[in-house]
Formats: sequence, C-alpha cells, structure tokens
Amino acid sequence: QVQLVESGGGLAQAGGSLRLYCAASGRTFSSYAMGWFRQAPGKEREFVAAIRWSGVRTYYADSVKGRFTISRDNAKNTVYLQMNSLKPEDTAVYYCAARDDSGRPYYRINEYDYWGQGTQVTVSS
Repeated sequence: QVQLVESGGGLAQAGGSLRLYCAASGRTFSSYAMGWFRQAPGKEREFVAAIRWSGVRTYYADSVKGRFTISRDNAKNTVYLQMNSLKPEDTAVYYCAARDDSGRPYYRINEYDYWGQGTQVTVSS
C-alpha cells in the first residue's frame, strides 16, 4: 500500500513558477514509478509527467515538455514537479500517482494503482 499527499499548489501568474510535492508513505516507494496527472474543469484527467523508480527515465506530455521537470528523492519518499513558464491552460487540479515499474506505457491513467487527493494550481493571465 502507498499513500500519497500532494502539496505546493496555489496561484501563479502566467510566466511564473510553482513546485509541487508528493509525499509517499510505505517502505516500497523506491520500487514504484510515479506520475503526475491533471484535470481541468469539464475535462478528462490527463497525463503530465512520469518518472521510473531510479529517476533516470522520465516522460512528459508534449504540452509541458521543456517547461515542467519531474524528479524524485527516494530517501525522502518524495516526488516533485517543477513547473516553469506557466500558462493559464495549466490551470487544473494536479494529482500524484504510483504504479509498478513494469515498463508498460507510463502515460496511461489506468496503469496507476494509487492516487493522491490532488492540489489546485491556478495560473492567471
């Protein structure tokens, strides 16, 4: 079992930055791949970024590539999402998720077994 708690959301201006945190409980955190997803009002939840257990391999949605960076610290059971050059269209609830690191596609929502409650990110123009 893994429990996930997101933090770091808030209000930012377009062009600004925010850093999201996802704190995980459980001794097996370092064996899980981790992902960030987001859901805007009236839209489906979508993939943002993912990182494999070692932190070496990362994956990004085209919409955030070059602006967002996912990283993790297995010693602290924490995964991060650094968001730069924010745009109003980045406004959403951001969710952290965990799954086994099996190599199946990391952008697929239904591959993830554990989810946090989400943190709101609002970007003003």
